[in-house]
Amino acid sequence: MLTLRQLEYLVTIVEQGSFTRAAELLHVSQPALSHQVRVMEGLLGGPLLERLPRQVRATPMGRAVLPHARAALAEAGRAVAAGRDCARAGAGEVELATLYGYSLGLLPAVLRVWHRERPGATVRLREYRHAEELAEAVAGGVADLALGPQPQGWAGPLWELGEEEFLLVLPADDPSEVAAGGELELRSLAGRSWVHYAAGNGLADLLDQVCGAAGFRPVAAVRTEQTAAGPLLASAGLGPTLAAAHALPPGLPGRLHRPLPPVRRQLAVYARNEPDPLTAELVATVRREAVLLPEHVRERLTG
Repeated sequence: MLTLRQLEYLVTIVEQGSFTRAAELLHVSQPALSHQVRVMEGLLGGPLLERLPRQVRATPMGRAVLPHARAALAEAGRAVAAGRDCARAGAGEVELATLYGYSLGLLPAVLRVWHRERPGATVRLREYRHAEELAEAVAGGVADLALGPQPQGWAGPLWELGEEEFLLVLPADDPSEVAAGGELELRSLAGRSWVHYAAGNGLADLLDQVCGAAGFRPVAAVRTEQTAAGPLLASAGLGPTLAAAHALPPGLPGRLHRPLPPVRRQLAVYARNEPDPLTAELVATVRREAVLLPEHVRERLTG
C-alpha cells in the first residue's frame, strides 16, 4: 500500500517538474526520492513519471493516481487541523468505561463540572456490570479510560482515587438493636433473607465474599440486575443489602450501618497508554471532584 509520504513525493515531483527541486522542497536526497518512485511503480505495476530532457511529467498511470494522491494529502491535512483545533478548544470525545453504580452515584457531579469547564467536549460512557469487563474494555481499545475497582497487575497508567466504602442498608423499622448509623456485625444478619444482586453483577460476588468471610452464605429474597434498586428494595423491607456509600441517594428511607468487619475497596482511574491532553484533563477532573463519601451519607453515619 502506498504511504502518504510516497503520495507527497509523487505530487511534489509533478508540480515541480523536477526531481532536483522536489528533493530540495521535501528535504530528502535525490537518490532517495528516485528510489521511492521506483517502489511506487513496482507496487502499481507501471511507470508513473516520464523523464523528458528538461522536465518530468506524469504518465497516464501517474495522471490517474494524482487526483487520489492530492485528495489523500488534503484529507490528512484536515485530520491534523481537526486534531489541533480539538486540542486548542478542549473539544472532542473521551470514552469512559465504568460500572453502573458509579454512573449513578459518583460520576454525575464530576461530569457536571467537566461539562461546565469544557462545553465542547463529550464523555461517552460505556457501562458494565463487573470490574473485569472494565479492564477488558480498556485493554481491548473499546474505551480510553476506566473508572472502577483497582485492577491487579495493571501495566498501563493508573491513578488511585481512594477507598470506596460499602454500607449495610436496612428498612427504617428493622428490629436490629443497633442504632441507625452504628456499626453492625455482618454475622448478626446470617439468618436474614437478603436483597441480592443478579449473577454477573460484581456486587453479587462482593456480597457473597464478605458474608462468606463472616461465616455464612446470604440467602436471596430477591435478586436485582440494577445496582440502584438494591438500596430501595432493602429500604422497602425485603431484606438487608450492601451498597457503595457514593451510590446512595439523598432521602433514602432505610437505615444505614457500617458493617463489621468494614467493607472497602480501592478505586482508580486507569488507561491503556499515556492519555492525550483531553483525556488527561478528564482524569484530573475525576481525581479532583469525585466524592466517595457524600455529605448526606456522612451525616447519617455520624448522627
